[in-house]
Amino acid sequence: MTDFTHFNDQGRARMVNVGEKPVSNRTAVAAGSVLVNKETFRLIQTGGMKKGDVLVTAQIAGIMGAKRTSEVIPMCHPVPVNGIDLTLTLNEEKCAVEITASVSCDGKTGVEMEALTAVSIAALTVYDMCKAVQRDMVITEIRLLSKSGGVHGDFIRDEA
Repeated sequence: MTDFTHFNDQGRARMVNVGEKPVSNRTAVAAGSVLVNKETFRLIQTGGMKKGDVLVTAQIAGIMGAKRTSEVIPMCHPVPVNGIDLTLTLNEEKCAVEITASVSCDGKTGVEMEALTAVSIAALTVYDMCKAVQRDMVITEIRLLSKSGGVHGDFIRDEA
């Protein structure tokens, strides 16, 4: 069990002690998409959704979600987030809302989960705001694009 840092001697989950780790600048970028039909896409694009501005609401929700990641992911440490940048764009060709989140901190542990949570919460918010019009939307391709900092080094996803 020594290779599994999130388990104690009894094989039960534990929160890893990061107290001895040095503080370093850390960043993470995640992305995902919500696939919608043409009618839903048009309503999002024109601001015609009855619940309000889908993109602005999802952006705020994603930022809020990133800040609360440690409250919903059991073994995540609270992280002193320096900044969160969430971008939602409309891709007419794919009929999709594309979401990208970038999170940074100076801390002892990374912000990958915060970036992934931001994308997930933003995508769920898009779904919530549009479900009265369309129930078969698909939340897809939530993934880590890159991360930097920490003992495990940098990561950049090869999307080719």
